Amino acid sequence: MTPIASPRVARPGGALFSPGRFSLTPAATGIAAGVVAAIIWATYLVFAKSGTGGGLLPQDFVLLRYGTAAAIMLPWLLRNNPRTLAGIGWRRAAILTILAGPPFILLTTAGYVFAPLAHGAVIQPSTITLGSMVAAALLLKERLTRDKALGVALIVAGLAVIASQARVMGGGHVWIGDLLFVAAGLSWTAFTVLIKRWEIGALAVTAVVSILSAIIVVPATLIWGDIGRIAALPTSTLIAQLIVQGALSGVLAVIAFGIAVRHLGAAKAGLFPAIVPAATLIVGTVLTGAMPAVFDWIGAALATLGLITAIGLINPLFTSTRTLAPVKG
Repeated sequence: MTPIASPRVARPGGALFSPGRFSLTPAATGIAAGVVAAIIWATYLVFAKSGTGGGLLPQDFVLLRYGTAAAIMLPWLLRNNPRTLAGIGWRRAAILTILAGPPFILLTTAGYVFAPLAHGAVIQPSTITLGSMVAAALLLKERLTRDKALGVALIVAGLAVIASQARVMGGGHVWIGDLLFVAAGLSWTAFTVLIKRWEIGALAVTAVVSILSAIIVVPATLIWGDIGRIAALPTSTLIAQLIVQGALSGVLAVIAFGIAVRHLGAAKAGLFPAIVPAATLIVGTVLTGAMPAVFDWIGAALATLGLITAIGLINPLFTSTRTLAPVKG
């Protein structure tokens, strides 16, 4: 008996697809990965601010993040050419570790010593978004479209709204924290551009940055540091910090962001941090009960609208496996 072929249905514009056989396009895969990374970053920022308020210092977050992430990723690296660091090479690996390793975390968490959660939630992600777009246009020759330019303008507007309330929200030293957030954002921007330019896989870069960071941080902490602050945390708080700092932020978010960079390019992937302000305010409200100021919500809403405009989320995200076509980053 001759098998009956699946019915083919015409799509608008003449394209055909088989019912029930859908898959994400590369662009949609990148968008989904970017959203996952942004939500994890928002959660990380809330826990970082909570941790600093509870007595943890920046170096404690470095140990929590990279000690946990290295333990998770070490088995993978041992199976994937560890002598050349999964093919990345020692020079490139060292550069990436400087940009996305301990110095990055120190800048981020130190900013919260001087500035409130809303500032870290907006300034650092917005710096990444703007910096990635400019760097991608200049170094990677990624085209700056009208939608991207409008989106950037909205993101800048959101940043300006938040920054205008600096004195009201934190006193005269808030600007120090803001500068630290900008420095952290620029560091991650350089990391974003380089993993796209060098075409490095998400798993490889996550493993290498985590393990090289841990090789430096863990022995230094055990010899010269003090783990008393971490040890003094309640068990539930410690477990939560290990999961958020290490497993989610240190591993899953980096892998997800690497996927977004690969499928969308550095400029569009660099837009996803613009989701972080709104997500951070929502997560922070749920977890801490602290209601952000009206200006925080306005700034976060403008930044998020800028992302939607610049990345073109109104385009269709799904297509048939029969019409699947690669999207060049």
